[in-house]
Amino acid sequence: MFWLHSAANRTDSPVPNVRGIDLPLSHTNYFPFQELDCRGMEPPPCNRIDSQNLTEELFTATVRSRFSLFRLNLINQRFWNPFAPSATVIPSLERVDFLKLQNGSDIRGVAVAGVEGEPVNLTEPVTEAIAAAFSAWLLNKKKSNESRRLRVSIGHDSRVSAQKLQDAASRGIAGAGLDVVQYGLASTPAMFNSTLTEKDDILCPVDGSIMITASHLPYNRNGFKFFTNAGGLGKPDIKDILERAADIYQCFTTESLKNSEIKASSSIKRVDYMSVYSSDLVAAVRKAAGNTEKPLEGFHIIVDAGNGAGGFFAYKIVTEFVMIRERSLNLLGLLLLAVSSWSLMVKLYSGLFPNHIPNPEDKAAMKSITEAVLSNKADLGIIFDTDVDRSAAVDFAGCELNRNRLIALMSAIVLEEHPGTTIVTDSVTSDGLTTFIEKKLGGKHHRFKRGYKNVIDEAIRLNSVGEESHLAIETSGHGALKENHWLDDGAYLMVKLLNKLASARASGLGGGSQVLTDLLDGLEEPALAVELRIKIDQNHADLKGRSFREYGEAVLKHLENISDSDPKLQKAPVNYEGVRVSGYGGWFLLRLSLHDPVLPLNIEASTKDDALKLGLAVLSAANEFPALDTTSLTNFVKV
Repeated sequence: MFWLHSAANRTDSPVPNVRGIDLPLSHTNYFPFQELDCRGMEPPPCNRIDSQNLTEELFTATVRSRFSLFRLNLINQRFWNPFAPSATVIPSLERVDFLKLQNGSDIRGVAVAGVEGEPVNLTEPVTEAIAAAFSAWLLNKKKSNESRRLRVSIGHDSRVSAQKLQDAASRGIAGAGLDVVQYGLASTPAMFNSTLTEKDDILCPVDGSIMITASHLPYNRNGFKFFTNAGGLGKPDIKDILERAADIYQCFTTESLKNSEIKASSSIKRVDYMSVYSSDLVAAVRKAAGNTEKPLEGFHIIVDAGNGAGGFFAYKIVTEFVMIRERSLNLLGLLLLAVSSWSLMVKLYSGLFPNHIPNPEDKAAMKSITEAVLSNKADLGIIFDTDVDRSAAVDFAGCELNRNRLIALMSAIVLEEHPGTTIVTDSVTSDGLTTFIEKKLGGKHHRFKRGYKNVIDEAIRLNSVGEESHLAIETSGHGALKENHWLDDGAYLMVKLLNKLASARASGLGGGSQVLTDLLDGLEEPALAVELRIKIDQNHADLKGRSFREYGEAVLKHLENISDSDPKLQKAPVNYEGVRVSGYGGWFLLRLSLHDPVLPLNIEASTKDDALKLGLAVLSAANEFPALDTTSLTNFVKV
């Protein structure tokens, strides 16, 4: 056994047993290595280091190295935990299953009490442990140097739990020996962008970034997204961080938590990064209009930020292009900006989301922005989700520019700039969109898997093997462009629309958002499109010990076999997710949810009768599996 003895506090604290990373000697916040003793000492069981493959000479030489890092992770053990001095572990901390907080490439949990059946599991100590774990992960990836400590930026959306979680995350980062830069209210895309911006006076670029958000979920939820300059972290990274966090959490002590609070008070800095981020978007619109100072003068635009972080798009971006005459606040929480022949209406921040769900896919949200555009005779409506990584729009006539229409619109803009490029989308896009992209626009449609990170990663992969792709976009409103570092940025998508308006005006074309609507000419849309959810009862005997995923895969295989034997159905020749079948003048896609015991079913058809025939084909296969709740599909085919 090798371990480090701290002469500073004489507690004989061993190097704790948390996943192996590179511990920076310059950041010895918890273990001032003033004395080394590698013999005759038996550390507590939870803090042991297996030294089977590490010699004493190598250990001693590494620790005493003149460099700022040592590499005990040669031994494939978890060992470093800055929150584990020798004090007694706090017994009052509630048990938490950290891995259940994983939501794909994000972390999500309940942060506010009061909703029946939803106990709080994203507490301040849990948050502190997760932030400390991310810091450990980052130190292992980035390798701190002697010139400066690693920096992590933290931002949040408008949720009521945002501030306390930001403070807790700051303590976790500071306690691990990293510098903290708080941005306050921010958007998810801006947080990633802070890892790319090169501007010393605002402490950029940062080495890592944390966005505190739960996207469109209810007010009581919250969560975290993590970034480096390579992009958002993937599922394996999140699992790794949560495993580290679980170890750190178990070793929390009153002393260590107080220590991190003291360190946070001296290492936190605050920066108005959203102004920097916004100025870059403003510059892009002005450039598209030939560097005109007020390129949107005369337009009537409504921005619905859903009471989330997207309000900045209105008052920091759009208002840069017009002259504000006055502003007032009405009883609905709407900020009204009146200007010469121009108007803007934006829902103010509220972490309780009193107006509607902040989600561009939500029918009530889209109805709200559509009614606002029509009643105010606006040229364009723009809507964001809570953290602004998704967006949609509404034209002057109330036509919703979301889902397939938004993809078609962005494809038209991108293919003007990059003829023939490949457009990568998720799996639930329509056949009409494929025809539009390939026949009308001359591009290539690459339909991939559901999940914005899947879509983005696939676009990056295609470029790496020589197939040019400049746009990766989901029907959910997540969209990323190669020119914008493959960042899924709802604000940047809307800037591309504003660029089109501004450049059209600079070219002498009028008509407001008609310029955008005209780009959709030729897009074939189904008469009927539905999404149903077929749930898997995980407690049903028919699972026979299988996981819901294994059971769902069996359902898909059975449906595939039935489709192959039906001459009226044609399985998609290229398909990356679930079972996609064409027939009866339409198509269906049955797939397994990314995270939940659910089989989502999408059906599109030119008539209701054709849609029912497709639904019956799926139902005949689903009825063979008793653990499936087919209520939604049964009700659909009975109508």
